[in-house]
Amino acid sequence: MKTHKQTKNVGVPETLNSGFLLIDKPSGITSHDVIDKLRHVTGIRKIGHAGTLDPFATGLLLIAVGRESTRRLGEFVGLDKSYIAKLKFGYVSDTHDIDGDIRKTKLNGSKNYQNTITKNRIENSLNEFRGKIKQTPPMYSAKKVKGKKLYELARKGIVVDRDQVDVTVHDIKLLFFDASEQECEMFFSVSSGTYIRSLGHEIGEVLEIGAYLKELKRISIGLYKLEDAVGLDIINSENWQKYLLKP
Repeated sequence: MKTHKQTKNVGVPETLNSGFLLIDKPSGITSHDVIDKLRHVTGIRKIGHAGTLDPFATGLLLIAVGRESTRRLGEFVGLDKSYIAKLKFGYVSDTHDIDGDIRKTKLNGSKNYQNTITKNRIENSLNEFRGKIKQTPPMYSAKKVKGKKLYELARKGIVVDRDQVDVTVHDIKLLFFDASEQECEMFFSVSSGTYIRSLGHEIGEVLEIGAYLKELKRISIGLYKLEDAVGLDIINSENWQKYLLKP
């Protein structure tokens, strides 16, 4: 990994270096990895984000830089979010995504497998998920139960009861369906705190064939759009202030 020269902000008022960055997170790293890099690039320790993305996921991270901005993160954490997701049918994953232990479902491999899922069946199943729904946080998540992160327990093979939470699915749209690959791409517009991985898994359950997320991209947080974000490979110690937003 290329080493980035750390910016020194000696004598520069913090307010001048405080603001928000829209980052396009690549797949394969954690949201905290993004923060670590930005701390090195900016020379500022006080950095946070307004909603994590799983390592396999890509897309928009809203990053607060500086004490003044991180104090305002509460204004952004609860904003609605939208995503594009690719679902694979006929399989399930213990993490509900491509990073988990993936196995075939019973119907997968049957003679009639290619005919088990159709575009119409998928679209009809989505009606069950629009509006206010209750969702159980997945075991492989950062949510805490009695002070323990669920994914830490899950890695030890421990499963605990989780309270359901109320979330709102504003919209789901089937963008395309590949019958030969038994994959589809969907658009989701949801309230904060909604697990798209869980929605994908639940759609597979309704269709009685199973599904997991192969890809997930966050395309908006409130009014902030992915198209306005900067790639993590582009931002550096020489140009990061150019991308700093003052809400």
